[in-house]
Amino acid sequence: MNEPSYSISHDIPSVEVYQHLRKSAGLSAKTFEAASRGLPNTLFAVQVMCNGETVAMGRVIGDGGCFYQVTDIAVLPMYQGRGLGKKVMTEITSYIAREVPASAYVSLLADGEAHRLYQHFGFTLTAPASVGMAFKKQ
Repeated sequence: MNEPSYSISHDIPSVEVYQHLRKSAGLSAKTFEAASRGLPNTLFAVQVMCNGETVAMGRVIGDGGCFYQVTDIAVLPMYQGRGLGKKVMTEITSYIAREVPASAYVSLLADGEAHRLYQHFGFTLTAPASVGMAFKKQ
């Protein structure tokens, strides 16, 4: 059986595609309102397409100068294990190398064992010097 042909897009995903990929990949759900507000503020986006369908994505968000965060790395379950997360991260790290000022702080939060993937792209664990924290509105 032939390996599917993939293409890369730097377009921001639609709200529906974004919600579908996050949910399918096991990431937390985002409301239509939240996604509609947030997606237009994307600094850089990457989608991996297969036969016209987005099967993987990732984004970079931030203030465009001092702080950047890699977020929304998601691969549809049936496409996991095929190197698509690496494709997404390759596109993101190319953007970082090209566009991000030297003094900027680039961060991400890694779920589970995902930090192993990110380490291949130069990201390092920050603990114990710093630890991630979050605030969830009730």
